[in-house]
Amino acid sequence: MNRLKIAFFATIVAAAANAQKIGVVDTNYILARMPQYKEAEARLNSQVKQWEEEVQRLQTEYETKRNTFENEKILLVGDQLKQREQEIKDLDAKLKNTVSQRFGTDGEMNRSRSALVKPFQDQIWNAIKTMSEKNNLGIVLDKSNNISVIFLDKKYDYTDKVLDLLLQKNNAAGAEPKKTGNNKRN
Repeated sequence: MNRLKIAFFATIVAAAANAQKIGVVDTNYILARMPQYKEAEARLNSQVKQWEEEVQRLQTEYETKRNTFENEKILLVGDQLKQREQEIKDLDAKLKNTVSQRFGTDGEMNRSRSALVKPFQDQIWNAIKTMSEKNNLGIVLDKSNNISVIFLDKKYDYTDKVLDLLLQKNNAAGAEPKKTGNNKRN
């Protein structure tokens, strides 16, 4: 970790020595103010809620069948016992499979979230690139990615410029910007 910090500061010092300008943006702030992203995120959250309800229904069904089986187990014999045990095992497997498919590492939720964010990240990256070229920036840091910025003079924070550029592009493409008040951060 210390080597990473040393390398980071060495990069900044080297950039300063070469008279490179450094800018900082906050991509989380930008995403939170993009109306299209908010709408897409709301749709995804609605889908996730449906998946959670599906899993909850399966969980309730599994617990009910398992409890009923435990209470009636003594009365069941032979094939009836095996059949009910198999039903419970199958339902348990279905529950685990559904949870994995929906919420696992490679589950639908993660794939959907990645698909949701990618186009907006690309737009932000292109806006950052345009803004950095206009302002002759050699380095642009994203302070939302756990970069410790101890002090930042406002003139080096380009977040609002990137956001304005994105909103202008979206407005030109026919999207109504949904600005509420002043976007400028304090």
